[in-house]
Amino acid sequence: MKTHTAYLTFTTRKRQEIIDITDEVAGCREAAGIREGFVLVSAMHISASVFVNDHEPGLWQDILDWLEGRVAPWNPDSYRHNAGTGEDNAAAHLRSLTVGHEVMVPVTDGRLDLGPWQRVFYGEWDGQRSKRVILKAMGV
Repeated sequence: MKTHTAYLTFTTRKRQEIIDITDEVAGCREAAGIREGFVLVSAMHISASVFVNDHEPGLWQDILDWLEGRVAPWNPDSYRHNAGTGEDNAAAHLRSLTVGHEVMVPVTDGRLDLGPWQRVFYGEWDGQRSKRVILKAMGV
């Protein structure tokens, strides 16, 4: 079995951003030299996500609006976590739980085996500071 590990570091300009990292995931697969296997993509922070979806900015705004309006509104006074820690990012933790923090991307015949519109994204829910994502390719 071949493996390769890489790390991505993000310091976003905004508190919340969605970033396409598909090319970096493909680069990890290439560096590992695998033709069959998987690439694990995992956010190493509890206020960020990794997910697979469509590369379409209107959808990204829909996701951000959905998280704000229906999942975890950014209202620091309404969360016990914020009162107990002095932080204001409880909504980011809940958003990460909802969207998920990692994905396994299959590799078939030397390429990421994604559907026709699928891409891999990093979702930052409490940014403007350094955060990492681990990429781990495994296979033959």
